Amino acid sequence: MILYELVPYDVLRVLWWVLLGVLLIGFAMTDGFDMGVGALLPFVAKTDLERRIAINTVGPTWEGNQVWFILGGGAIFAAWPPLYAVSFSGFYLAMFAVLAALILRPVGFKYRSKRDSATWRSSWDWALFVGGAVPALIFGVAVGNVLQGVPFHLTPDLMSIYDGSWYGKFLGLLNPFAILTGVVSFAMLLTHGAAWLTFKADGTVAKRARAVGSVSGLVTMGAYLLAGLWLAFGITGYRVTSAIVTDGPSNPLYKTADHAGSWLVAYADRPWIVVAPVLALLGMTMTVRGLRNGGEGSALLWSKLAIFGTIATVGLTMFPFILPSSVDPQSSLTVWDASSSHQTLFVMTVATVIFLPIVLCYTAWVYRVLWGKVTADDITGHSETVY
Repeated sequence: MILYELVPYDVLRVLWWVLLGVLLIGFAMTDGFDMGVGALLPFVAKTDLERRIAINTVGPTWEGNQVWFILGGGAIFAAWPPLYAVSFSGFYLAMFAVLAALILRPVGFKYRSKRDSATWRSSWDWALFVGGAVPALIFGVAVGNVLQGVPFHLTPDLMSIYDGSWYGKFLGLLNPFAILTGVVSFAMLLTHGAAWLTFKADGTVAKRARAVGSVSGLVTMGAYLLAGLWLAFGITGYRVTSAIVTDGPSNPLYKTADHAGSWLVAYADRPWIVVAPVLALLGMTMTVRGLRNGGEGSALLWSKLAIFGTIATVGLTMFPFILPSSVDPQSSLTVWDASSSHQTLFVMTVATVIFLPIVLCYTAWVYRVLWGKVTADDITGHSETVY
């Protein structure tokens, strides 16, 4: 027996679907509060000292947190090549906007303190705001469009064709439901950033963060519930209509599918997945409660649970679809027909088993070393403070 055949192909496919979700959740839990702090900067910090306090809560770790985003992109490229090809082509302008915004973050962090000029520093502070707010919004908009289906089809030789104009690749994404899911994402990460600031900062910055985070948390829950109702009664789901072959070749055209019914049929077929939206709402409710009652670590942990539940809700609701096609449902990509080869997934799994624990241990060690609050004395009393 060939070594990679020790693990069945269908098991590896589900495993890498789960791992992709883990990477996306890890990115949202870690780099999410970095983006949240950036988006909160104009509202929680009014003076240069307050802005430096807020920025230094994320300054030492944001680069490491962004690695989860890189790992997620790499996992899509290696484990789900058709998904990478279609999504990065169809969402090209949106991806470009995200990357442009993310590029502003390192420049803003590194440059803002290089000149003792109020105008100079204010300009880079707004760059940090854009670098946090734009990705937080666009990621949610992308999820809303995925739930509705993306206008692409596959040719017989599996070349992906995006059925839309060049401007439609961006403006077409800004439909009402996608904007609503964008609000969910933006408000959720804003709340996560507020929870982080209450945990890492003190004084006025933390007080303002509690106030803003309490409101954004309520907005998150309201928008999340509204999106759920819209998904139930206003968005048509997708379903596979042929026999499902879980260990067959990676060719989406071997199946048949249609655009009918509701996504929420998944909750009738697999009732246990209701745990995801319950955790999302419970986590955000307790986050708001923690922020209002002065909780620090508890609010941050509950916020992480809310993020886990929100992202898990999307993945579990859509399973086995990972990118449905609105113009040709047969071309839709699913867990069972859009993966890399059996051998590739096995080799990637072995590498993950070796290196992921190392990454987690190193990350935990870094946060342990950097434990504690950032205070005004840390900023004014130490010349080595960078940001």
